Amino acid sequence: MKRWGWLSTGVALALTLVVLAVLGAREPPPAHDAGDLAAPLPMAPRTSGTTSAAAPPTVPPAASPPSWMRRMQPGEKPPQFVLFSFDGAASKPHWDRIMPIARQANAHVTGLLSGVYLVPDEEAATYTGPGHRAGYSSIGFGGSRADVALRIGYLNEALAAGHEIGTHYNGHFCVGAEPNVDTWNTDQWNRELDLFFGIVEKARQQGFQLDPATVRGGRTPCLEGQWGQAFPAMRGHGLAYDTSHVSLGVVWPFVHEGLWEFPMPEVRVPALGKQVVMMDFNLWYALNGAKDEPDRAGDYTRIVLDTYRSVYQAAANGNRAPIVIGNHFNEWAGGAFSNAVEGFLGEVCVKPDTVCATYTEVIQWMQLQDPVVLEQLRRMPAARN
Repeated sequence: MKRWGWLSTGVALALTLVVLAVLGAREPPPAHDAGDLAAPLPMAPRTSGTTSAAAPPTVPPAASPPSWMRRMQPGEKPPQFVLFSFDGAASKPHWDRIMPIARQANAHVTGLLSGVYLVPDEEAATYTGPGHRAGYSSIGFGGSRADVALRIGYLNEALAAGHEIGTHYNGHFCVGAEPNVDTWNTDQWNRELDLFFGIVEKARQQGFQLDPATVRGGRTPCLEGQWGQAFPAMRGHGLAYDTSHVSLGVVWPFVHEGLWEFPMPEVRVPALGKQVVMMDFNLWYALNGAKDEPDRAGDYTRIVLDTYRSVYQAAANGNRAPIVIGNHFNEWAGGAFSNAVEGFLGEVCVKPDTVCATYTEVIQWMQLQDPVVLEQLRRMPAARN
């Protein structure tokens, strides 16, 4: 059964139909500014956090490792990792704001790229999502050829600054855009990933500097998917991690069906007294049903910042598990959620013993650790604010 954390299953299913009917399976479009279209609430079930018997996937070690990229000494606490990740990852104004903050705070972030944003509108027919007609995507395409060329340029700047690009797949077919990703079989997931890497390869011929081998993971649209069908395709395409599950509180990454799973935490929003998946749209929906209300942007930013801070304190004083903060590049509710994530990035990444890193960097760090120590950390209770 699917759930939204702070809603009962029955209410959640009813609200799913309302959200999909009103908003559609959307995320902010990639143009030169972010629009107002919204994505439905993530609906992944809570993960059990159980580590499988399979060996963990490995990634190459860091070429120029930072000082924190080392094996812990006996009794030493791990860094408090914070992972900022952005679905869609194709808005120039937001990259232009994030990168200077990250540079000043010595932070790296992860952009989870929707492949269709590298496809010009006039070439839309070159994409046929599994089970869908040619030239259709729930989130549109990349705009003009000039828009795509500009996008390649600023994504190259992000790569050069040490940020990571993962996959958010392509057409963003959530519940309501049938056949949706939650019904896809392994062959359909294989096709979607083949198309993603084909789009990347074509963009590389136009100057995109993303090495396909460095696309090591991603997040599924709306956190949906039958993992027994999706994960074999992910493994088959060389992915090492996924970040689509939901956990109750902040937990350590674990191996699930041959991939590292970095679950999205369901946390308490202190101002509301509710449990919510810690992603911008979920927070917005919990606050006011995802109504725009730009005049309340300041209040919403404060509430989200307070939530981030309380989750950080719970993890830093508890199991020290990496905190996954999922966002979109958006201006929802007057930019309240972008303001919150940018403000938190600037303040938390400079804290002592705190590292704002990419998923790949955290895997590289875990590969250096004693497996027994990592298992001890994984067995610690989830950090709950």
